[in-house]
Amino acid sequence: MADAPHIPNEAETRARWGAFAWSDASAVKAREIVARYPAGRQQSATLPLLDLAQRQVGEETHTQGWLPVPVIEYVAAYLDMPYMRVFEVATFYTMYNLAPVGRYHVQVCGTTPCMLRGSDDVLAACKNRGLTKGKTTPDGLFTLTEVECMGNCANAPMVQINDDNFEDLDYDRTVAILEALANGDTPKPGPQNGRHTSEAEGGTTNLHAMVDANHDYRGEWGVGA
Repeated sequence: MADAPHIPNEAETRARWGAFAWSDASAVKAREIVARYPAGRQQSATLPLLDLAQRQVGEETHTQGWLPVPVIEYVAAYLDMPYMRVFEVATFYTMYNLAPVGRYHVQVCGTTPCMLRGSDDVLAACKNRGLTKGKTTPDGLFTLTEVECMGNCANAPMVQINDDNFEDLDYDRTVAILEALANGDTPKPGPQNGRHTSEAEGGTTNLHAMVDANHDYRGEWGVGA
């Protein structure tokens, strides 16, 4: 189960973020987002604008970003919506961080498929690297969270680190990814055991012509184009 965030002191949060406003780049992006929706339907932009705000906070703090209450209030005012309506969205989705996180937010899936395929080894690798569930490492580099299913069951176990998924993990592969990030490198996301996507382990067993390029099988199968 996802760990409950520890909400920071409100007075300190308001002192730091009470004057939050869009940066020039975010202001342009925010107008583009709102323009996607019909007049009077601006509330539909709540999710992407919260994400935009979180990313701006991340850029300003050199972290993955989070949503201080004044920032949520700013988004609500920008959309002319009651604060509580926007806060409900921010607290519903785990993609939004309600407390500060590190430069890399390591979210380990602990749901049944990942558990059966070795998520305990993934968590052990994180623990032995100094990560503790629900906390940020003293150097501010990593925050570890255990979460529910993120839809990569065919490539279990997996973790999401910021915007990237790392799949087909074991203890050593997890350690290698964390070490690469700590060293300033950019590990390749996706499967870590040689698979391209989620094909059968050991190689494809069907549709071989699709391995390297798109192929239209309809003629071979007697199906009309």
